[in-house]
Amino acid sequence: MINTQTETYRGYGKKKEIGAQTAVECRFGSEVETVLSVHCSAALTGAEAGSGEARYFGKAHFSIVYEDAEKKVCRAEKGVEFTAAAKDEEIVPAYTAKARLAVENVAVRREGASVFVTALLGADIALYGEENFEYLAGGDLILKREPVSTVTAHLCSGAQEADDEFETELLGDILQHAETVGITDVVCETGTLRVEGEINLCVLALKGENSLASFERLVPFRIEIPCEAAVFGCRAEADVQVLNASIRADADEESGKCNVVAEFTLGAEGCVYEEIAVDGVVDAFSTESEVALSFHECNFVAAGETSRVTERVSGRAALSAPVDFSDVLQAVTLQRAEANVVSQNGAGRVEGVAMATLLVLGSDGAHRGVEMSLPFSVAVSAENCTADVLVCGMSARQKQEGEIDAEATLKITLHGRRAVAAKLVCAAEEGEKLPVCDSAVSVYIPRAGDGLWELSKSLKKPPEEVEAANPDIAFPIKEGQRVVIYRKKNLA
Repeated sequence: MINTQTETYRGYGKKKEIGAQTAVECRFGSEVETVLSVHCSAALTGAEAGSGEARYFGKAHFSIVYEDAEKKVCRAEKGVEFTAAAKDEEIVPAYTAKARLAVENVAVRREGASVFVTALLGADIALYGEENFEYLAGGDLILKREPVSTVTAHLCSGAQEADDEFETELLGDILQHAETVGITDVVCETGTLRVEGEINLCVLALKGENSLASFERLVPFRIEIPCEAAVFGCRAEADVQVLNASIRADADEESGKCNVVAEFTLGAEGCVYEEIAVDGVVDAFSTESEVALSFHECNFVAAGETSRVTERVSGRAALSAPVDFSDVLQAVTLQRAEANVVSQNGAGRVEGVAMATLLVLGSDGAHRGVEMSLPFSVAVSAENCTADVLVCGMSARQKQEGEIDAEATLKITLHGRRAVAAKLVCAAEEGEKLPVCDSAVSVYIPRAGDGLWELSKSLKKPPEEVEAANPDIAFPIKEGQRVVIYRKKNLA
């Protein structure tokens, strides 16, 4: 019977990733004649794992800019709380659920005197749990030990206030604002996870009695999240959402300027990945019998490098409704992007579409909102990664009647992902006894390329014994080399 000793690996990591969708709806009253611009933002307030499902909940904030029956431009906003669940039979209550929300689509419909706005929210849910397994640590076998890399995750979270104050030309009422977060760096320091990025603030406002204007502002932020596991050199990832935003504009008639104060509450969820080398057994054999080995294989996911690309894109925009030379282009607002990283033939590209709402004033004195989209494809060096895209400075011009030429600056952040695979011997079962060779000397012809371990395993001899009997052999084995095995003989 083979005597073996085992140890237990105890770690924590991402067990599963699932996606889910839920629809959230709110109603606006009969005062809304024509919807010009609609925006929805969603903030997560919590997520939890149950038996066979992950539940997540939060609040969706809807804002619309509209014309009333007298063609006056107005605004309205409402908040709706929601709860949703993603089903998966592998989910257990012991898991920790972390969700990331995105507004995938917003639709407007009229029913009778009411206007309904429906937002389709997508959730990417990561489930974390303990990663425990037994692995061989010692015993009667000849063991091949190697440091095997494993990864354990440490979750952390924090909140931070950010603000900005700046001047613009004289404005009237602020009608609508939207915030998009872009992360530019995630760095581990001793005891702290530092997350840096920018908030792209898009503001739509009245200018004059019935004229619209829009402007943007990039607001930098820095969040420091306490995390005991964070040390210099560790890789990490983070997600930041705007929990609350307040925009105030104070007009100064004398200077013809407007002082804008923006205040934000940011929530951050981070994950620090600690790489640990386990002194494990990757192979084993016995000098007396055949041995059947069982292995435990783990695939760990860790964060890779963060890189950034800035690209100016332009082209003909697709429109949701026609425009002509009788329309006055007044504002471009609600800039956003949908993008994916595509890998092909060893090269990576970020492909997607930049979108915005174009507000025009028709010859009849009525405003219209036209959705425009500009496809893009940007070459990047990273492949196994995800991408966040900030759309900045999007503009629109009508050079030819009915056609809109759009330009935008894309600030792309690539978040790399790294896979770490570990394979360790977890058990050994004894088989048939090896035949005994009673010759004093044996000559063995090994395979070219074999190392000391492969040779020792083939000969069923400890590596130090093989090396001592053949001090002139260099590894890896070359073609035509011979190995001599000496056996002690007892003379009666």
